[in-house]
Amino acid sequence: MKRIFFAALASLLFVVGCQRVPLTGRNQLMLVGSKELLPMSFQSYRQLLDTSQVVGTGPNVESVRRVGQKIQRAVEDYLRDNNQLSLVEGFQWEYNVINSPQINAFCMPGGKVAFYTGILPICQNDEGIAVVMGHEIAHAIANHGAERMSQGLLSQGVLTAGQIGLGVAMSNKPQQTQQIYNNLFGLAAPAAATIGYILPNSRNQESEADHLGLIFMAKAGYDPRESVAFWQRMAQASSGQRPPEFLSTHPAETTRIRNLNRLIPKAMEYYPGQGGRR
Repeated sequence: MKRIFFAALASLLFVVGCQRVPLTGRNQLMLVGSKELLPMSFQSYRQLLDTSQVVGTGPNVESVRRVGQKIQRAVEDYLRDNNQLSLVEGFQWEYNVINSPQINAFCMPGGKVAFYTGILPICQNDEGIAVVMGHEIAHAIANHGAERMSQGLLSQGVLTAGQIGLGVAMSNKPQQTQQIYNNLFGLAAPAAATIGYILPNSRNQESEADHLGLIFMAKAGYDPRESVAFWQRMAQASSGQRPPEFLSTHPAETTRIRNLNRLIPKAMEYYPGQGGRR
């Protein structure tokens, strides 16, 4: 009986809550629209800036904003060429550098980007920043934030079969919904659900962001082959500090580099330095 119930539940969720990632065709669970997340995203980003040491000027800020704006234009051109410009409707692009030793960067839903100064020595130059920038912006373009929010709402029972929408979740369990959003990547989910469902999907999202990020950086005029050198530097910087891959939301660096080498030839078609299309 349980098997029949879960099969029916899965079928219903597939019908009412699944869509394809517009640029890759992968099926993703989408119980929350990206537009619903934008007000929360913008508020959280502003709170982060208000409580962080934001670097206002200097070469690092200039580099991050220069690269970000070039990749933004490349993304919009790419989406326009593929009749998918609606994917960035409502975006309010912004690029900031935060003074912190964290080796991290992100792009929140709606185009809100932050680079921590800790990652910049690994980036080394504009090409390294472009590797990270293209990857993080790809997460936003592919609606990964909304997908992860959907996974969290479902895994914790905030939304049930047939219920769709952030408004429903906030009405039912506002505190729990807010907590899921604050974690965003499902870290508050039960351990079994996290290991068996959320983390593997997160690794899929990471690989998808690598794929799209290479195209975006190439189209912006940055050599996608530089991605391998960046991740080699990242592997060296994080040596001995990473958990086993099956417990990580990110692919191991060796796995990522192998996948990048497979994807680079396609991305090179968009690189102007090799006669690629703009």
